Amino acid sequence: MSRTAEWKVRLYLFEEDRTTKARLQLDTGTHELTGHGTARCDPQDTDVPEIGDELAVSRAMEDLAAQMKRAAYGDMEALNAPSLRRGRPQGSGWLNIATS
Repeated sequence: MSRTAEWKVRLYLFEEDRTTKARLQLDTGTHELTGHGTARCDPQDTDVPEIGDELAVSRAMEDLAAQMKRAAYGDMEALNAPSLRRGRPQGSGWLNIATS
């Protein structure tokens, strides 16, 4: 089965008082998920906005990725996916790639 899809991602960054917040919105066309991340600059550290951006965005991506995994596993459970059943060999089905 061949398929092509386009998902839209919007990234918003906010910085105030040495705190950077990131909001990452994913629109799949049928679902919307939002990841959030925060980075705080210690008062003793040099304030480098790019570092705050990188940390906040990476944390928002991690949050979004965790939500996507939960959604996928929920969809698999709803379909009673064989790869979720006990007794199946490791490395088979949808879960053949590390989930960490």
